[in-house]
Amino acid sequence: MVSIKTKEEIEKINIAGSVVYGVLELMKTVVKPGISTNRLNQLADEYIRENNCTPSFLNYEGYPKSICISINDEVVHGIPGKRKIKKGDIVKIDVGACYKGYHADSARTYIVGQTNEEIRQFVNNTEKALYKGLSVIKEGIKLNEVSKAIESVAKENGYGVIRELTGHGIGTNVHEDPYIFNYENNESELTLKEGMTLAIEPMFSLKKRNIWMLEDGWTITTQDGSVAAHFEHTIVVTKEGYKILTGE
Repeated sequence: MVSIKTKEEIEKINIAGSVVYGVLELMKTVVKPGISTNRLNQLADEYIRENNCTPSFLNYEGYPKSICISINDEVVHGIPGKRKIKKGDIVKIDVGACYKGYHADSARTYIVGQTNEEIRQFVNNTEKALYKGLSVIKEGIKLNEVSKAIESVAKENGYGVIRELTGHGIGTNVHEDPYIFNYENNESELTLKEGMTLAIEPMFSLKKRNIWMLEDGWTITTQDGSVAAHFEHTIVVTKEGYKILTGE
């Protein structure tokens, strides 16, 4: 069952979303060679709390940190620790914040310093896929149209679409119905309605789509060691389109 949010509920998600946006903007200035992922986690946690929210991910199903930091071949759910960022790293940061019981969730991929043109284009195209998926959203369309639009960017460029990981509904829980696949499928028959709040998040690999889970029980990596990218926004469906709730 996909819930329709009231104006008051959407406003709370939007407040949480503005804090998430603030964290990701902060990360843009501090993700540099030599900084530890633990320090990034600490800075994010402090920012979230200073802005009257709590970290959505901390202790969520046992997750031990406030944000997820996944580097290079890691796709998602990397746990911050002693590891230090290096030149050329491709760093994915996923942030959730909760305001008065309502969550917002967003992610970005950061290129640290220089990388080759193939990887730079790959990261840019994964972000492009997010906005291509968003571009079709409005009341009355089938959710599968969003999935199809996201996948089209991967198909054009020969990227792997991570099938085991999906976008999701969001609200009083970090993950709510529906699952939002990043590829065309026969399961997304849901018709979008005004007031649905959704987290849209393409996750691509540069080459093959196959993944592993590491022994920590959280970190997901590509099996072939190819670089992964991840972008995400929380949005609300409107009659004519959508509104991003994790932006300015």
